[in-house]
Amino acid sequence: MLTVDHPRYKWVALSNTTLGTLLATINSSIVLISLPAIFKGIHLNALEPGNVSYLLWMLMGYMLVTAVLVVTLGRLGDMYGRVKIYNAGFAIFTLTSVILALDPFDGGGGALWLIGWRVLQAVGGAMLMANSAAIITDAFSAKQRGMALGVNIVAALAGSFIGLVVGGVLAEWDWRSVFWVNIPLGILGTVWAYRSLHDTGVRRKAKIDWWGNATFAVGLTAVLAAITYGIQPYGGHTMGWTSPWVLTGLIGGGLVLVAFGIIETRVADPMFPLALFRNTAFTSGNIASLLSAVARGGLQFMLIIWLQGIWLPLHGYDYEQTPLWAGIYLVPLTIGFLVAGPLAGALSDRFGPRLFAAGGLLVMAGSFVGMLLLPSDFNYAVFAVLIFVNGLGGGLFAAPNTSLVMSSVPANMRGAASGMRATFQNAGQVLSIGLFFSLMVAGLAGSLPSTLSSGLTAQGVSAATADQVAQIPPVGTLFAAFLGYNPIAELLGQPTLDSLPTQNADTLTGLEFFPRLISGPFHDGLVIVFWLAIAMTVIGALASLLRGKPAPKEAETPEVAAEGEFVAHEAELASELAEAQGLAPATRVAEPIDAPGVKA
Repeated sequence: MLTVDHPRYKWVALSNTTLGTLLATINSSIVLISLPAIFKGIHLNALEPGNVSYLLWMLMGYMLVTAVLVVTLGRLGDMYGRVKIYNAGFAIFTLTSVILALDPFDGGGGALWLIGWRVLQAVGGAMLMANSAAIITDAFSAKQRGMALGVNIVAALAGSFIGLVVGGVLAEWDWRSVFWVNIPLGILGTVWAYRSLHDTGVRRKAKIDWWGNATFAVGLTAVLAAITYGIQPYGGHTMGWTSPWVLTGLIGGGLVLVAFGIIETRVADPMFPLALFRNTAFTSGNIASLLSAVARGGLQFMLIIWLQGIWLPLHGYDYEQTPLWAGIYLVPLTIGFLVAGPLAGALSDRFGPRLFAAGGLLVMAGSFVGMLLLPSDFNYAVFAVLIFVNGLGGGLFAAPNTSLVMSSVPANMRGAASGMRATFQNAGQVLSIGLFFSLMVAGLAGSLPSTLSSGLTAQGVSAATADQVAQIPPVGTLFAAFLGYNPIAELLGQPTLDSLPTQNADTLTGLEFFPRLISGPFHDGLVIVFWLAIAMTVIGALASLLRGKPAPKEAETPEVAAEGEFVAHEAELASELAEAQGLAPATRVAEPIDAPGVKA
């Protein structure tokens, strides 16, 4: 077992935390692409109105829980040891994978089993994500930190796309295998972590901020859950933004978050150290991270729908095969991440991270402009180049942005800062679903009903039936495309199809009718989505260029007194720490600064 001062220890820390982060992010998208097989496996029709909530919570519950908990778990890592919280997360994640694969129920009961245990699995995933960046920052010197964080962050981003391919392949075999695949790697990672990792960072003794934790969890959960339900139809409307429950969640959750902010300014040891936002680099880095997460999350969902609902069927792929092939055709996006991420991390160590972070988002914005110009039935070579460029931009941005954020905070606040950074990223993923689905539904609502009605009547469907089908909310059409269903057969029903001439029935249920029908309305919505993504990435690039004060410099070989405080340069370090946290030097007692092998 390597000691913390062994030259190879930092590489062990990087390898294990990268495995943990990769598993946590793969697990999110592997379920995403496997939802059709999962719902068929538990004998539940996801397109029935009463089952939409199961679908949404299966889709978003994991991301919502991680968004809510990462700050708290990062803060606990600061207090009790980052490695201790991280290791427990690995164990929880692995155990829940076993339980998920053993789902004994069918129908709604089976869905609730999966949703409930996915929520607990998300707790383990949040433990991993909240502390991995802090463990790496502790293990590596500033000269290599960008490269190390680049490897870790790119693994996290690439994991969300690797999961699409792995999930598509495994779902073709057995839906339970999407959970079994976590188990051997989870056991390996858990044993490895407990045997090899050591806490090298400063532990900050403090009381748990119970009121802060409670108000943050309640407020953010209410807001994100309201956004989740806002994309569902309500009271004859295509979406649910006028629902009393949605409005209560948005307004009430927002007020609770305001109360959370007030509480955090009054407690001695806040869960969410708001003083960190006085540092321009920390604030602008997190704003850029949030905007890029929203844009990236929206891109992922829109591309899946575009491929599964339109392009793949038009090119002869059966609907049941489209989830697998959508993952395969998105591989260039993953390759772009993998190529640019570690390279950008290493180069940012040498030349500085700010220009790489801003440049990466501008590259992403350029790729969105290119996608705006694509027709619905595009040339795949052009599409592959554009998503590869988008992946390059994301890879160029990820590690330098993380380095900017993590290097702007004092050493004893890295766990909290890592959790806050992960919160912005995960909240951005949930927000992207609500935001981009809402924009897409708004784009479809204007033209899809008339297009659908006229297309059906042209094939001999009665006007009454065609109008009835056309009134089905557009979100149902999006979900159908997302899950790889042929919605025309589902919407019309077998009796209506049997009453039509065979040729017309075959046309309606064929591979081309539905894609050609929705391609025009879908593209109208896609234009709105991509313009918003362009605006977000450009604003994020400008935010990345803002400069702030650096964190206190780390002492490489400090002399340590018996009490654990630095003898040399103590006054200077205390002043720098107070200034970095936005406080006058005379108002704060000096705290130990992080150094390898030293604990407070």
